[in-house]
Amino acid sequence: MNLVPNRERKHMTSSEKRAFKRINANIDARFFYGNIFYSGTVLNISEKGMFINTKRCLPSDSMFVIIIREENALLKVIAKVRRYSVDGGSTDGMGVELLSPSADYVKFINRLKIGV
Repeated sequence: MNLVPNRERKHMTSSEKRAFKRINANIDARFFYGNIFYSGTVLNISEKGMFINTKRCLPSDSMFVIIIREENALLKVIAKVRRYSVDGGSTDGMGVELLSPSADYVKFINRLKIGV
């Protein structure tokens, strides 16, 4: 398990920073793993990753499908768990890497960047 306490993440070096800037968000998401749907809230998002606040963190390096509703469409992206966030001794979510995001997902991110 890759647990990074919130207080330690604030002191990351430039080599540990992300390749894509994250956008603050508050997006409901569902994710599918092991024949079960779980829910969470995307707190930040980018072209290649996101942080999902959820009560159900998946095993490290597991791959799963995330579903985000955008107006009348569903965006589906394949993700891989990269890290967990720990606050007060319990996990409060997971950071995920997005694998081969679709053109529709990239358009969605670009709309978020410009505030549309």
